[in-house]
Amino acid sequence: QVFQGQCAACHASGAAGAPKPGDTAAWAARLKSGFDALVTSAIKGKGAMPPQSGGEFTDFEIARAVVFMANQSGAKFDEPKPPAPAASAGTPAASAAK
Repeated sequence: QVFQGQCAACHASGAAGAPKPGDTAAWAARLKSGFDALVTSAIKGKGAMPPQSGGEFTDFEIARAVVFMANQSGAKFDEPKPPAPAASAGTPAASAAK
């Protein structure tokens, strides 16, 4: 759902030079940099794109938006796995870590 919000504001219209999903020519060089580089740019910001597309998103949400746009543009990235839930203080694993 991230793409429908913040990402769509620029990428759907191509504002500020943002590559549109599906524009394989515009995405070609970016895709060569790889998934991790694309996610890092999206999280930290690059050029006119502010960090996290100007929103408050988890790294997982940003990674999913990158996969969504990149795969429409010629990539074949796997959907990222959701982060493992943090252990609560009452679980044996959390107690053993103390």
